[in-house]
Amino acid sequence: MTTDGEPNRADLGKDPRRVSGMFDQVARGYDRTNTVLSLGNDRMWRAATTRAVSPRPGERILDLAAGTGASSVSLAKSGADVVAADFSPGMIAEGERRYGRTAPGGGIRNLFFVQADATELPFADAEFDAVTMSFGLRNVNEPKKALRELWRVTKPGGRVVICEFSQPPSGAFNRLYRFYNDRVLPTVAKAVSSNAEAYDYLNESIRDWPDQQTLSTWIREAGWTDVAYRNLSMGIVALHRGRKPRDDRR
Repeated sequence: MTTDGEPNRADLGKDPRRVSGMFDQVARGYDRTNTVLSLGNDRMWRAATTRAVSPRPGERILDLAAGTGASSVSLAKSGADVVAADFSPGMIAEGERRYGRTAPGGGIRNLFFVQADATELPFADAEFDAVTMSFGLRNVNEPKKALRELWRVTKPGGRVVICEFSQPPSGAFNRLYRFYNDRVLPTVAKAVSSNAEAYDYLNESIRDWPDQQTLSTWIREAGWTDVAYRNLSMGIVALHRGRKPRDDRR
């Protein structure tokens, strides 16, 4: 455990460097595999996250744990300047290949890729109008520290949106969901992924992740206000939102 009571990934037998390496290995087929394993729900989750962020032209937005940039592209279509950040160099390289300056057609001009550690972001205080993180917080060794870093780089009055796997509130549905994750997902992952081990890790990280109320508490403790969430796909995923007070003295 870390000093503030967070589960340390090392406690779960997962070295952060090893996790990064696994994501590097699956970067090329990552988005396709996610669509298959989520039964197409990933597109709906991405659209819901973009609507919750409400990006506007002229804003500067940080999309942390952006992977290959699929969510970042959705945000950039608004005209906002979007920084796609991820700790996996393989994911960033794949995003650059698809959407960066050297991509066919010159890429997306208002989309920028940066390799970054969520617990030590390479950005100035109050740099972004909005920050968002989809399906990445549970992969961070110290998720509470990451939430504080997101708070630090957000302008007073700015907003945060966290989209993350969660715990379905219905006991019956939760059992069905666990059956899918434990029995079906590994088999499908072996068929469609170049590294099934990465999706074994995915299953473990989802199972060990706290429920909606706990994550909401963590977000408030990091300094965010107006914290709320809503369930997507019957609680498989929860979309959390908050705002940084305009008077940000803590």
